[in-house]
Amino acid sequence: MIFAVNEINRNPDLLPNIKLGYKIYDNCGTMDILRAALALASGLKEEVSDDNCTKSDTVQAVLGHSGSRPTIAFAQAVGRFYIPVISHFATCACLSNRKEYPTFFRTIPSDYYQSRALAKLVKYFGWTWIGAVAVNNQYGFNGISAFIQAAQEYGVCIEYSEAFSSSDPPDRLQRIVEIIKHATSKVVIAFMSHREIKLLATELYKQNVTGLQWVGSDAWITDHSLTDSEGHSILVGSLGFTVSKAKIPGLEEHLRQLSPSQFPDSQFVRDFWEDVFDCALNDSANTQRKPCSGSESLQNVESMFTDVSELRFTNNVYKSVYAVAHALDNLMKCEEGKGPFSNGRCADTKHIQPWQVLQYLNTVNFTTEEGERVYFDSNGDSPARYELVNLQMENQGAMKGATIGIYDASLSESHQFVMNDIPVVWGNGLTKVPVSVCSESCPPGSRKVLQKGKPVCCYNCILCPAGEISNLTDSIHCMKCPPESWSNKRRDACIPKAIEFLSYVEILGSLLVLFSLLGVFLTVMTALVFYCHKETPLVRANNSELSFLLLFSLTLCFLCSLTFIGRPSEWSCMLRHTAFGITFVLCISCVLGKTLVVLMAFRATLPGSNVMKWFGPTQQRLSVLGFTLIQVIICILWLTINPPFPFKNLLLYKDRIILECHLGSAVGFWAVLGYIGLLALLCFLLAFLARKLPDNFNEAKFITFSMLIFCAVWITFIPAYVSSPGKFTVAVEIFAILASSYGLLFCIFLPKCFIILFRPEQNTKRHIMGKTSNNNDIRF
Repeated sequence: MIFAVNEINRNPDLLPNIKLGYKIYDNCGTMDILRAALALASGLKEEVSDDNCTKSDTVQAVLGHSGSRPTIAFAQAVGRFYIPVISHFATCACLSNRKEYPTFFRTIPSDYYQSRALAKLVKYFGWTWIGAVAVNNQYGFNGISAFIQAAQEYGVCIEYSEAFSSSDPPDRLQRIVEIIKHATSKVVIAFMSHREIKLLATELYKQNVTGLQWVGSDAWITDHSLTDSEGHSILVGSLGFTVSKAKIPGLEEHLRQLSPSQFPDSQFVRDFWEDVFDCALNDSANTQRKPCSGSESLQNVESMFTDVSELRFTNNVYKSVYAVAHALDNLMKCEEGKGPFSNGRCADTKHIQPWQVLQYLNTVNFTTEEGERVYFDSNGDSPARYELVNLQMENQGAMKGATIGIYDASLSESHQFVMNDIPVVWGNGLTKVPVSVCSESCPPGSRKVLQKGKPVCCYNCILCPAGEISNLTDSIHCMKCPPESWSNKRRDACIPKAIEFLSYVEILGSLLVLFSLLGVFLTVMTALVFYCHKETPLVRANNSELSFLLLFSLTLCFLCSLTFIGRPSEWSCMLRHTAFGITFVLCISCVLGKTLVVLMAFRATLPGSNVMKWFGPTQQRLSVLGFTLIQVIICILWLTINPPFPFKNLLLYKDRIILECHLGSAVGFWAVLGYIGLLALLCFLLAFLARKLPDNFNEAKFITFSMLIFCAVWITFIPAYVSSPGKFTVAVEIFAILASSYGLLFCIFLPKCFIILFRPEQNTKRHIMGKTSNNNDIRF
């Protein structure tokens, strides 16, 4: 401070023709500091000896104190006199309250910013489960509460929060040590002064409590006296924020010019001088040392006092003096009519009042020679700029704060905290970042479920349900996959659902194809047998034209089942149902025609009957064509109004998509199916009526059996079709087609083929006419 005052007094550009004076009170203890502050506020007339000086009743500003607790004690009292108070080290956030401390300023950032910086530091290293210890005063309470609030915003939980002071009974400290010893958190935030951290570290050292990562406030993190404590090794690797280092040109030379004659009443200077030069001053009570010669000088002495390489809080004192000087300079240079007071008035430079200096301090804004900008916000706080330091052990056994990062609250949120590429020493000699969490992170594919009665940092990891994913670590919720996607096994990504349809390559599809082609083969073989024996009585008696047409329609029935297999498309969906409906009607129409032929043939054998002329070959063809044409019309209307189309069924199964053919118009489908059933029922009734005709030529029995099988298959098909899931619906439909087709083929044609191939002696006109018939020759 003295150096800054002398430097300002020599500066012709700052406060020209004006010299600053000062009064130093070097007292300790809150009450003594309060008395000193009140003495400064009460007046200093007796201290002014230069006749050229303007006498002032009170000081224009009070610089200090370094501690928050003493500053809190006197700042309110001094504020009653509107005297500015500028502290270089009082960081308590409570002092930013302008209602309680209207004249308080500081050149060190408030603990509010330090607390937020510490919270961001803890979050940066992934420490979500920490302990907190504070000094038992407003500095500690305000600092730790601001830290806890900021930490909770970043998702950090506090396992315990304790406070004590150096004046507390020993059992208080013991209780806190026991809490730390049995806690599960491995990171401890310590918001206290160097006195409390020394006591705590010593006690932890005695009880061999190690393995902790300490995070400290600026009140102790760079304190040189930590090395003197017994358990200082526990604090190696500690992290904390402190104000930035600065270089003050000329300060070292000023310190080296110090001599006891300049401060004859200072006990500190006397003790320092005797210790450095190992001599006794004249008025010293130490008689065991040789008297000082008076030629001693600090010019070539290396000591902590002359070391200006780690100027941190010292620079804040320097800035405090210059802040007052710039405020006074602005006050002196005020132009009338442009002043800050009512009607633009300026202050009376002959009688400057503290409240006027206070007004100018609120607007002071200057830049130091080192390029650092100095100003105060509306709460009297300075810009929050910190260096992140890491306590590392030097070769001499002392601890040094190595700068490993910076924090600047004036920058945007994402750029406030930056780490340097400097190796970090961690607590207890660890080579990597320690882990301090209540619960391990939940990997992607799971979500966090809070543990009952515990903080939010304590949770269990639950695997996401099927169909939901979480692709982030420590996810709170699982997200549902889109309708056409499903979660993978790890539940960390949505993958396209498997598309399922009845394929040729799967076993079921291959079997159905095999039976379909087998049916085609057997039908073709039957047609060849009939063709090769078309002139035989058995083939001629069974209406060979309708038989060949029936075999042709059966071939189509077997082939149409193939259209139901494979990936559904727009054309295949329309083809499969219409082809099935038309071919089956053609098939049933042929069977119906054969049944009518049998009935008419029998009635034609009756005396005087000429019914066959009304149901000859032409009428048979027309009946088949007419019955089939009706089904064609139904299919055309179906395809025109609302045809079948490929459809992705997402509701049947959650994990896969069923690709199927939507019926389009359900009425059209059931009309096609109903018409087939109607013809089959009619055919069954007619064949049933003809079942008692003469045995040897009675084809109605075989038709009855075939229609019985046909109707049974399709009656059971309906509930099976409705209840079958996915591709099995198609399989049931194909099975019904094949079963009914095989029933028709075997019941109608198998007995005839057996006689043609293996009982040729029965393939005669006499045998077909039957032994019991005495009627005239019958031709079919």
